[in-house]
Amino acid sequence: MDYLKDKVDNLKIIVFDLDYTLWPFWVDTHVTPPFRTDQNGKVVDAYGQKVKYYPEVPEVLQTLSLMGYTLGIASRTSATEEAEQLLDLFDWNKYFTYKQIYPGCKTTHFNRIHKDSGVRLSQMIFFDDEIRNIRDLKAKGVTSILVKDGVNKRVISEGIKTFVAENNDSE
Repeated sequence: MDYLKDKVDNLKIIVFDLDYTLWPFWVDTHVTPPFRTDQNGKVVDAYGQKVKYYPEVPEVLQTLSLMGYTLGIASRTSATEEAEQLLDLFDWNKYFTYKQIYPGCKTTHFNRIHKDSGVRLSQMIFFDDEIRNIRDLKAKGVTSILVKDGVNKRVISEGIKTFVAENNDSE
């Protein structure tokens, strides 16, 4: 099954961390706000340094959105305004229904997504680069995928395959 073409019905929400998951930096330390778009349409920081994301992220977000998945963000960054500004400048806000961007435990983020959506934690998948978050969410029943070098199509496909295996879904 091609998990980037065929939707898994029991998978209701796909949630992403931001730092070192969608982009290769910590927004609170490695880039300098305010951010803006330069004359070439590139997002840059206060020093004119290009702010990059992992190369396949825009395609992944668009593909998952077009497939009908609901997407969310769970980030514990203290740089909430800066993260929001980058999401806006990258034009990614259109993909995310749920955004939990504030310091704290990821279980709090997910409890809020559950409360707001009515979707069970077992019907969500989470992509994050920190093992502590993966462990915390797995303990709550969320299929949690450790991301080592940023999100890409392979990571997403393997993650959804893991979700299917963990949920004994025949999709």
